[in-house]
Amino acid sequence: MSKAGPGPRNLITDVPGLTVGQAQDETVRTGVTVILPTQRAVCAVDVRGGGPGTRETDALNPENLVGSVDAVVLSGGSMYGLAAGDGVAAWLGAQGRGFRVSPLPQVPPSPIVPAAILFDLGNGGDKQWGLEPPYRRLGIEAAEAAGLDIALGVAGAGYGAKAGQLKGGTGSASVVTHDGYTVGALACVNSFGSVVGGDGLTFWAAPFEIDGEFGGRSPAGLAIGPDDWGLAKGAPAARENTTIACVATDAALTPAQAKRVAIMAQAGLAQAIRPVHAPFDGDVVFALSTGRLGLGETPDRMVARLGALAADCLARAVARGVYEALAWPGCDVRDWRSLTRA
Repeated sequence: MSKAGPGPRNLITDVPGLTVGQAQDETVRTGVTVILPTQRAVCAVDVRGGGPGTRETDALNPENLVGSVDAVVLSGGSMYGLAAGDGVAAWLGAQGRGFRVSPLPQVPPSPIVPAAILFDLGNGGDKQWGLEPPYRRLGIEAAEAAGLDIALGVAGAGYGAKAGQLKGGTGSASVVTHDGYTVGALACVNSFGSVVGGDGLTFWAAPFEIDGEFGGRSPAGLAIGPDDWGLAKGAPAARENTTIACVATDAALTPAQAKRVAIMAQAGLAQAIRPVHAPFDGDVVFALSTGRLGLGETPDRMVARLGALAADCLARAVARGVYEALAWPGCDVRDWRSLTRA
């Protein structure tokens, strides 16, 4: 029996049927990440933060008509960033992709593109965009760039992010089980809470690390006092902090089962960030199923297993996003690697 471990890329794109595209604007200090299934995929969402910004999430409720999506968009830009979903929807529609409301050829398809945003408006970039915020354009550029490779750290929706008092970023991770199921996660980390423990260096996600993927530090440095938040942001404000994420699997899930996986995956944020789900966070986790493999003879047990794997993958993705993030010149926060050189 083979041992479980990361997929060949250790990215969410190890899940068969998924691609990811990213685009960023260095002048504005912002970006967009698009998770693009090769075919429509079952999707669910779980929202835990007190200040979320989302698009099309109500459509994903299991009792509603649409149980699958054409893309998931994660974006910087706060509420302006929701326009990235418009760009991706237009791009998909131009290719004839989307939910078919009518068989009539004159009725265009309706691409289903849920989205979530994080706040990066205060990071010093040029936000004087007048009537043309860059997010629709960035959404189209990200969709056009979709593939199997993903740049981590200062890339996509994590480009302008801050993780507590450290530079935030985009991270991803995957695992392939001994019996052939793949689970992956992607996170754009802009948290109020700290991603490191009491020593200021060891990632909270350290117990879940595989093969030194975010520095290989021992979990011994995690101890911290009951009211000590370490390198969390000192003066957070509403809607200014968020970790937005997507987990995925090639197991065939119903919308209700995908919802349970999304709920369980939120535990990965708690494993990687302290505190999390605060009033001024907008934490959102999507769950995708590309439906390549059945659940076997014990589907409820398999859903529980997939949810646990998704949580661990998400914790690893959060840590990898911060580990790989290098602060740009003049950035007002330090990156994790600069702490190790101090």
